[in-house]
Amino acid sequence: MVRLAMAEDLSKYHQPVGKQFQRTCAAEDWQRYRLSEEQVEFFRENGYLKGVRILTDEQVEALRGELEQLMDPAHAGRELFHEYHSNESTDPNRVVFHALGAWRVMPGFHDLLWNPAFLVPASQLLGGAVRFWHDQLFSKPARHGGVVAWHQDYSYWTRTTPLAHLTCWIGLDDSTRENGCLNYVPGSHKWPDLPKPVLTGDMDGIRSSLPRELQDQFEPVAIELKKGESAFHHARTMHGSGPNDTPRPRRATVINVFRDGVMSNADEPLLAGVPVIPRGNKMAGQFFPLLFEPEAGSK
Repeated sequence: MVRLAMAEDLSKYHQPVGKQFQRTCAAEDWQRYRLSEEQVEFFRENGYLKGVRILTDEQVEALRGELEQLMDPAHAGRELFHEYHSNESTDPNRVVFHALGAWRVMPGFHDLLWNPAFLVPASQLLGGAVRFWHDQLFSKPARHGGVVAWHQDYSYWTRTTPLAHLTCWIGLDDSTRENGCLNYVPGSHKWPDLPKPVLTGDMDGIRSSLPRELQDQFEPVAIELKKGESAFHHARTMHGSGPNDTPRPRRATVINVFRDGVMSNADEPLLAGVPVIPRGNKMAGQFFPLLFEPEAGSK
């Protein structure tokens, strides 16, 4: 176990630093996390897959505790975040806490990236080795939690190419229609790239600008999950989430990854505080570690 200093940048450690997410060397232990052929086919057809358990109740509690610390803007690791919004909502009566970079600050969120329960399904859905892109924290507080507008993730990520990306949304609370769960538009991963909206603006803002044939296909499904369960989605899958007016918070963490080999498509920093990777160069280095190679996963 690595001994941590206050506000140490954990991105320099490309292996777990704690004991919450122990990795096993036994091949059969890795195999138990594999998705079925039916699950993989569902993802290919619909652009998402829900109900994959990533966390135990104990791990959920540990990450909730870390999130509570990180939501304090005075936390010692604040400067390590790529983005940090105590409230990113454009509605003054609503709140959406949103931050990128928790893996650099807290051991639990750091080690979550190396959790086999996440890595094995991610590799299957990506079709190869898994490299880290960035993480996110979302918290919608009780009674006045805001919305996340309908969007495609890749519309924000065109600074990396080609599109070989995957998102894993992990609930730290039960998520329901009432508290602002994820919603997906099945099959929308086959749509073209669309303009990026204001992430926490008008939830339905982008719908009116869609071509008529896509508006006709816009039939969302609510993705209700238990705490510790996840939903994976393709980077073009349209998704969004509604407000939280319930007496309890709706918290989540998100891991964004891509298949090893994706390149920079920009000559400027890909994330705030990260050195430039010149356009056409492979994504790699301290901030974009290789998390998993299928052939090496059980070694």
